[in-house]
Amino acid sequence: MTQVRARWWALYGLCAGVLMIVLDTTIVNVALPSIREDLRFTQTSLVWVVNAYMLTFGGFLLLGGRLGDLFGRRRMFLLGVASFTLASLACGAAGSQTLLIVARAAQGVAGAVVSAVALSLIMDLFTEPGERAKAMGIYGFVCSAGGSIGVLLGGILTSALNWHWIFLVNLPIGIAVYAFCRPRLPEASRAVPASGLDVAGAVTVTSALMLAVYAIVDANRAGWASAQTIGSLAGTSLLLALFLGIEAQARAPLVPLALFRSRNTAIANVVGVLWAAAMFAWFFISALYLQRVLGYDALSVGLAFLPANLVMAAFSAGLSARMVMRFGIRRPLAMGLLMASAGLALFARAPADATFTIDVLPAMLLLGLGAGIAFNPMLLAAMSDAEPRDSGLASGVVNTSFMMGGALGLAVLASLADASSTAALARGVPATMAQNAGYHVAFAVGAVVAAVAALIGGAGIRTGAPTVRRRRQRRSDTLERT
Repeated sequence: MTQVRARWWALYGLCAGVLMIVLDTTIVNVALPSIREDLRFTQTSLVWVVNAYMLTFGGFLLLGGRLGDLFGRRRMFLLGVASFTLASLACGAAGSQTLLIVARAAQGVAGAVVSAVALSLIMDLFTEPGERAKAMGIYGFVCSAGGSIGVLLGGILTSALNWHWIFLVNLPIGIAVYAFCRPRLPEASRAVPASGLDVAGAVTVTSALMLAVYAIVDANRAGWASAQTIGSLAGTSLLLALFLGIEAQARAPLVPLALFRSRNTAIANVVGVLWAAAMFAWFFISALYLQRVLGYDALSVGLAFLPANLVMAAFSAGLSARMVMRFGIRRPLAMGLLMASAGLALFARAPADATFTIDVLPAMLLLGLGAGIAFNPMLLAAMSDAEPRDSGLASGVVNTSFMMGGALGLAVLASLADASSTAALARGVPATMAQNAGYHVAFAVGAVVAAVAALIGGAGIRTGAPTVRRRRQRRSDTLERT
């Protein structure tokens, strides 16, 4: 097998591992009613089947990326896949609420390691701009479409078998990914000695991120103005301030603050937060709209997302890379986000008696097109100026931005939708119409957020500037000539 083919086979293995992780962010949602009935969850405690995963996933992304830099990305990726597979077995075999929630938390930790390390491995494998753009397009499609595929797969498995299989299906996938990737991923030496791990920084930032996710995901239940939510967010701010102080003094910081001096890296992470806020909310709220307003069953909801998936596949796997090679990063990023904004705006006017082809399909196609175009250049912008030794860190940062933005966007927009629906019910509006009115508000705000992301990305991303790696290569070439 040639070296070029080996790189692409390694990419397919990495993407299979990432797909397994992405699926688990949504596959469980369809099965929640069955899980509640079987394990006798209350409505309040049931949310922790989802929140336990989000909490640990979001909290450990930065640490997972840095561990890959320190102890070897191949080693950490394989360890993460193995751990995720074992945690999935525990979830599928769970016969109690406590075991399921603990196993879901373990899935989140392992998933954070896999997600953070996989992106940096792809950047290491593909250094030529054209190949890297194509590889990132495939990775972007997996991340963008995986959530929708999870809803479809969850509906099929829950209907045909039972809820245990939404977790047990990860066993053959995880074993296959481990066996496939083990001989194909490159060995890499550590960038710095293991003793250089910034323990204080790791503890403070991981605690801050976990506390932030907890505050966000539980705010709808506790109330955004409650003492719990305000106290959690205040604690997050204090921990982040302490973290910045530690990083400024540490000899081998977990997050070199100089990373954010790169304009593209900083802007891409801001855009990533806004983009994820809009897109996560679109995915979950449109699924609720299809179920609660239009009366779709779980399988029909998954099928409704297929057009968006197909469009994302076409653009993420090839067409987006060609656009980046021809137009650079900035224009495709802004154009994709504006298309996503237009799709959300269409959903914001969808009636309670909508027909799929007229009211739903055009919005789905625009959102799939926008996500397929924008995701690749956003990742490239976030990673392009990182030093090679910090690529795992940069991967963790951008993944953390997506996770934090998605959790915040979902919580805020779902809260807006609920408040608007409650107000409409108080005015005597019928239940279905009131629910639809709440969703309209959430979609409209999401459209504004996506448009703001497009403006920031279009105005802020710098094109034509050499990356750190190219600058270093030019200096090396100059020295060799002299």
